[in-house]
Amino acid sequence: MLDRILLSINKLPAFPATVQRVSELLKNEDYSVNEIVSVIKFDQAITANILKISNSAYFGVRQKIKTIHDAVVYLGQKHLVRAIQTASVSKFFTKRGYGDKASELWEHSVAVALMSQILSRQLHQKENPVLYTAALLHDVGKLVMGEYVQDASKKIFELVNNHGYSFLEAEEEIVGINHADLGGRIAEYWNFPAEIRDAITLHHRPNLDDLEENIFPSLIYLSDQFCLTMGIDGGMDGLAHRGFSEITKRFHLRESDVEKNMLLLLDQLKQANELLGIVDK
Repeated sequence: MLDRILLSINKLPAFPATVQRVSELLKNEDYSVNEIVSVIKFDQAITANILKISNSAYFGVRQKIKTIHDAVVYLGQKHLVRAIQTASVSKFFTKRGYGDKASELWEHSVAVALMSQILSRQLHQKENPVLYTAALLHDVGKLVMGEYVQDASKKIFELVNNHGYSFLEAEEEIVGINHADLGGRIAEYWNFPAEIRDAITLHHRPNLDDLEENIFPSLIYLSDQFCLTMGIDGGMDGLAHRGFSEITKRFHLRESDVEKNMLLLLDQLKQANELLGIVDK
């Protein structure tokens, strides 16, 4: 099974070059609207999804956006990056992971991405689009693994529920690899930078000793745990992961901070229907 799963990575479609190119252009504050439009307009699927989510309550645009040019102008640099990332990543969530619908795993992924930005603003006073991408893709390994472990999933849940295994330990025992490590290999296949690859690989096992150098795994870990606690879990692993008290202490997060962040996420999710509704139910 493990050999088949690893070989299947090579059959994945390429990650949209549109995202990489636009992200590079937007690093320049004096970016050209026309140049960005020329990159996006040739990708019909991404164009359609950007227009859909650009008109959502989440982005708060007051007038109807009808063209990609309008989206680039009205959304601005920060919101445009998020719209493009979300529209691009959604195409990979048409298949379900094991034990859940595609829409449930997508909702969990979007929620974790949104929470990562809430934490980033709280801890660093700014959002981070690279962190958003990593958080949005943190469970991509489940999409690939889900095609192969429908039967084995019962054994995985048996180890978790009755034998004290964490979810990752159970995956490793039954499959030979866990979904986080598999996701890291997928990110490597897509030629993502090391910070995204490592964030995906370590999102359940962040290295506390390396917190200053590589903060993404810890932020995604916390975001994931917050969402699991809220019941936004993709329908599979629930709370079958070890606790997060050590990391909350390292970030000096109080219980009141956790509660506040959860309320902020719930508020954002209410406005994010178009973000959540761009994959098949």
